[in-house]
Amino acid sequence: MTIPPTLPLACQEQLLPGDDLIRKHALAAALGFAGIELRGRGELALARRLPELRRARAAGVVMPTVRVEPGPLIGDVDPERSADAVRDLRSQLSVVAELGGVGVTTPAARATPARRLPPFQPPRPPAGDRQALLDALGTLGEHARAEGVTLFLAPLNRYEDHLVNRLDEAVALCAAVGLPSVRVAADTFHMNIEEDDVHAALRAAAPYLGHVQVSDTNRHQPGAGHLDWPELVRTLRDLGYPGWLALGCRLRGEPVQALHQAVTVLRHAEPRRMAA
Repeated sequence: MTIPPTLPLACQEQLLPGDDLIRKHALAAALGFAGIELRGRGELALARRLPELRRARAAGVVMPTVRVEPGPLIGDVDPERSADAVRDLRSQLSVVAELGGVGVTTPAARATPARRLPPFQPPRPPAGDRQALLDALGTLGEHARAEGVTLFLAPLNRYEDHLVNRLDEAVALCAAVGLPSVRVAADTFHMNIEEDDVHAALRAAAPYLGHVQVSDTNRHQPGAGHLDWPELVRTLRDLGYPGWLALGCRLRGEPVQALHQAVTVLRHAEPRRMAA
């Protein structure tokens, strides 16, 4: 496996000023991003954008990944909503494959207050939750494999997802599915809340780690919080992580300046290359 001299950076499309993807990509490239991460909304919205996305690709826009937006998710306790999420993800996997991308990132579910408030009864037993996730991941993993892309399962913190909060939980599900097309996405903001040791968690998940979302400890751009970015990047490179770092955060300050700060922080976190 060849690790690039610097890890490629992507920026979520909604963070970039601009009227269309071509203008957004021009700005992103000028700032130091190598690609744009697309938004994956429900009701087959990404597939309806295919004419726009094809034009963007023809113009040289790099779109490596899709991140699912709020809506039905695969771990929803309502079978119809879960089925809607599977349908949307199948479509998104096909779209990203056509665009020459890598894959789609999705969380398992959204948090339900039943885990924290009286009567303290979850809407479905844990065994039912796990089986529902395995069924959906298996179906989507087979589709992703056929398309030549990957589905990335992203743990969220306990306040946003009641099913999968840590990397080891996502790894266990991926291992149970047993498909190379189902991998884990790490998100630095959620890891800051849930992991006892971010670096140990990344090392343990390394065989299944396929994507990394970056934001600082306060969910703003890298450099706006107190995460140790040089140490994080060093860990990823020591693990031989070959994938993307996708900026997915809120921006504090003027957008272009905030994006410039993020790139500067992440690039300065990269190890210095010795001159020949």
